Amino acid sequence: MSRIDKRFAALKAAGRTGLIPFVTAGDPMPEHVVSLMHALVDAGADVIELGVPFSDPMADGPVIQHASERAIAKGVGLADVLGWVAEFRQRDQATPVVLMGYLNPVEIRGFERFGAEAVAAGVDGVLLVDCPLEEAQVLAPLRGAGLQQILLAAPTTAPARMAQLCEAAEGFLYYVSFAGITGAGRLSTQDIAARVADIRQHAKAPVAVGFGVKDAQSAKAIGAFADAVVIGSALVERLDGAVTAQDIAGRVGEFLGPIRAALDAG
Repeated sequence: MSRIDKRFAALKAAGRTGLIPFVTAGDPMPEHVVSLMHALVDAGADVIELGVPFSDPMADGPVIQHASERAIAKGVGLADVLGWVAEFRQRDQATPVVLMGYLNPVEIRGFERFGAEAVAAGVDGVLLVDCPLEEAQVLAPLRGAGLQQILLAAPTTAPARMAQLCEAAEGFLYYVSFAGITGAGRLSTQDIAARVADIRQHAKAPVAVGFGVKDAQSAKAIGAFADAVVIGSALVERLDGAVTAQDIAGRVGEFLGPIRAALDAG
């Protein structure tokens, strides 16, 4: 079993909802990425979604766009991200790490090369926003190397395509709670609870819900019917401006602590 599969199996056995925080690699400070990742785990993260900085993140809202811009301005690239994961693995061999980003940096590096390097570093999965299921064959070298491809589904996904996603899903299926960009402000759990319940009945992998989750209240509401909750923009915004490892860890704990507690209470 992969780390992702083991983690979700453990969550299911314990009756717990997973917490998947997203951070942009290299933001707020490149030299503290590894300590940030450990702080996420200490605060209750079950899976880490690590964003690869990209110049044109079309699925992301202003908060994550600016985080990518700041990281790129500091010279952060894909090689740095893989190096940080490898360093993280020196202390943590259990927490799954998923790289979230876009196809261009992977294609430039070469699919075979990236797959081998990512697995060697300790990456468990990739979520490439602009590589839909219909074009997933280009990622065959990544899957062949041992990476799980995390697929995206949305409220606008047609039933026939949703069935295909449920059949092909591995690791976890990421359900986007509404049609839009990350960090947007509209989230109605009533509109998505039935949809997610139906997907969970048919998907071969657990279902994580993200986009619009901002705090303990919204996370608990989503956690009532999802296998995991993804929270990104609100956390990235909270970290903006931190410059020391201690400050970063403090902000992570203050933000994720109540969310972890709310999920466990639910």
